[in-house]
Parts: sequence; C-alpha cells; structure tokens
Amino acid sequence: MRAFLCHDWGEAETMKVEDAPPPEMIEDGVRIAVKAAGVNFADTLMIKGEYQVRPPFPFSPGLEVAGEVIECAPGVTEFQPGDRVMAMVHYGGYATEAVAPAKDVVTIPDSMDFTIAAGFPIVYGTSHIGLVHKLGLKPGETLLVHGAAGGVGLTAVEIGKLLGATVIATAGGADKLKVAEQYGADHLIDYRAEDIRERVKQLTDGRGADAVYDPVGGSAFDASLRCTTQRGRILVVGFASGTVPQIPANILLVKNLTIIGYYWGAHRKLDPELVTDSFKTLLDWYDNDKLKPHVSHTFDLTDAAEAMAMLKSRKSTGKVVLTMETRH
Repeated sequence: MRAFLCHDWGEAETMKVEDAPPPEMIEDGVRIAVKAAGVNFADTLMIKGEYQVRPPFPFSPGLEVAGEVIECAPGVTEFQPGDRVMAMVHYGGYATEAVAPAKDVVTIPDSMDFTIAAGFPIVYGTSHIGLVHKLGLKPGETLLVHGAAGGVGLTAVEIGKLLGATVIATAGGADKLKVAEQYGADHLIDYRAEDIRERVKQLTDGRGADAVYDPVGGSAFDASLRCTTQRGRILVVGFASGTVPQIPANILLVKNLTIIGYYWGAHRKLDPELVTDSFKTLLDWYDNDKLKPHVSHTFDLTDAAEAMAMLKSRKSTGKVVLTMETRH
C-alpha cells in the first residue's frame, strides 16, 4: 500500500508518501480500501508527539476514512467485501488501506460519496452528541457557537438550527461568517472587529446565551462566561486558539453556570451504543437532505503536508479531505 509516513516527531513537511506493508488485521477488524481520509487538527498534534495517542514509528496519521470493505476478521458478519463505509481509526488514515474495529465502521448511504463520508464522522458525531446529549439543547434556546466556520463549529450551527435553536455564530472575517450564515446562523459576530460579550448581550436584549459550543477556548471562552444567561451551559470541545482557559469559580457560583467537558472520541468506548444511534440519526438526516456537509478543500494523498498546513493556517472552512488518487 501507499502511506504518508511519520518516522520521527516533527512537522508534516518532513514526511512523504512511501510504500509500506498493509496494517495487520485485528480481532473483530474490518480492512478498508481507503478512497478518502479526513484531515483533523489532532493529526498535526499526533505527528509532533503532542496527542494522547503516540503510535510506534513509522506510522501514518489520520483518524477517519471512507472506502470499500475488502476483508473482515473471522466472526465479523455485519460487513462484507464491497460494502461502502466510513470508519474511525486511532491512526493510519493517510494510507490506501486501513483496519478498523467493526464497532467503529459505519455503512454509508448510496447518496453519500467517499469525499463527504471521509470528513463526516468526527465533526458531525461530535456536534450531534454534544448538542443533544451533553448540552441538552432545547427548541427556542439561544446557542452561541465559536469557530463557527470550522469543522465542528459549522456542524454545530447546522445541527443547532435543526434542533430549533437561535444560533449566534462567531468567526474571524466576513468570508467565514458568510459560510456560517449559509448553514443557518441567525446572527454573526466577527471576533476580530467586535466584542463577543457586548454583541451577544445586544442580540439577546441583555439576557445572554442559554448554551455555548466552544471548540476555540482562549478569549472566546472568557467572553462566554460573561455573556451566558443565569443557569447557562458551556460545552468545552477543544482549544483551537492554542490557549487552555482557566475557569474562575466565582463566576460559576454567581451565575449558576454549568461547564461541561467533552471529548467525543472517548464515547466510542464509554457509550458505543450512543455513538451508533447518533450515526443512525445523522445519516438519516443526510439521506433526507437535512444535512449538507461542507468540504472546502481536497488534496491528493501526496499533498498531505499541504493539507495539514491549510488546516493549521485556519484558511479552510468546514472540512479538508485527502483523496487516495496518489501520484507515483
């Protein structure tokens, strides 16, 4: 097979596509001929040794793939060769073959192409469980979404609207805000030019947001503490800003706030049935045209370093996806 391999901790620019032995089959595993792979910020951390998963060298990054099943381990009966699937892997997605546990493989509808499927699991899975099961978002509530043009942020805008919320989106610049608006955002805040706290207060007649979806951290989180309503909820999804905020407990006390820590990946082990049910709902929504996944950039596998740089520069919107039409 061909794979974008990491031989030592470092930057993507030091890596290249090479011939490599295919991954070994695992118990209850499914081997997939990968057609496309999603690019995630976690991939950029993994190759530097800064992610919670530190694979043995050499390894390929990549947490989500889409393609066709080519082999199943003994005892795996829910899939068969030729099935079109998307899958989550701990690493190894930037390759023409991947092996995933059967519980992390999901059949995709005929209406979904591989490029869309490769960028679907993490961002939609994160936002759906986050909004429904962690935040408990209700129709009529006001939802504040930070990083609203990014991968998880844009899906939070889209799903928040489906759930009946009024969505306030923050992003940096008019182009990104336009994308958030196209996906249903009711109000837009350019954090580069506007004060998030003041604008949210204005937009809610001084009441504040009921719920906050925050994959950004840093100053966005600080603003959220001060522009949520009494008994508001803030979902901590990530720290794209690079700054992990410190939470002043006195504000939580005075405003009766609930801060919810959330790592979607852990739910694949903690509550796999919840993840399975979530994907059933999401794929039904997709098949009925209620979701319109946004892939702003696609790259050939040989250009994986460029794809990762695009993501780190925050110039992309929605998802960045690799396709496996590799050039030799």
